[in-house]
Amino acid sequence: MKTEKNVELSKDESLFVRGPLSRFKELTFAFKVFFNFIKAFRKMHFIGPCVTVFGSARFTEDSEHYKNAKKIGAALAKTGFTVMTGGGPGIMEAANKGAFEAGGNSVGCNIILPFEQKPNPYLHKWINIPYFFLRKVILVKYSYAFVVMPGGFGTLDELFEALTLMQTKVIQDFPVVIFDSEYHKKLCEHIYLMAENESISPEDMKLLFVTDSVEDVITHIETHSIKKFGLVKKQVKPKWWLGESINKHFGF
Repeated sequence: MKTEKNVELSKDESLFVRGPLSRFKELTFAFKVFFNFIKAFRKMHFIGPCVTVFGSARFTEDSEHYKNAKKIGAALAKTGFTVMTGGGPGIMEAANKGAFEAGGNSVGCNIILPFEQKPNPYLHKWINIPYFFLRKVILVKYSYAFVVMPGGFGTLDELFEALTLMQTKVIQDFPVVIFDSEYHKKLCEHIYLMAENESISPEDMKLLFVTDSVEDVITHIETHSIKKFGLVKKQVKPKWWLGESINKHFGF
């Protein structure tokens, strides 16, 4: 079976969601997921408080969206946050590049795809993840704020995943910043429509902050993340008996 881009579907994850498999195949898949979770936890344990930046992989360096993401990545790094992205090109690369060049910490959770994505060169630390659902868990798990840049289906998936987790009180009400009001105009109108029709609560609207200013992004995150949750740079010591080691990029 071929996709529109004439590439094969991921055999592992695609096969799993088609319906019941043999018990052995489902058990094998469960073990693969468990293994990848443990690998991700070990890799990301010491990265510190993160802000995750979501956005399209398709924007190039000469686009305004790329330039804005780079500025945001640099500004977040200067506040002391580790900048986390999906690890790929486009907006993700720009945010990582901004943090990297500003002397901050830059990490990525790169999804393994048959096309389009590979780790960008501005990552101090990254992990290759084979499953989208697992990747989203990692992007949320270590983040104290989310910045949503212009993007496509994947970006909206990540945005609404985070909002749903907050709405249902699975995670704290971390700040969610939607950057570029013109690009997201119709999206915001639809969210307001949902509130007007009571398919979401008016209180849910407080989860979102829409802006076109990099300075406002930082001020909002400082107020609703750093101050609200009392974030400090904690020194976490590696355990030698777990095979953990000192990483020069993260100060431990």
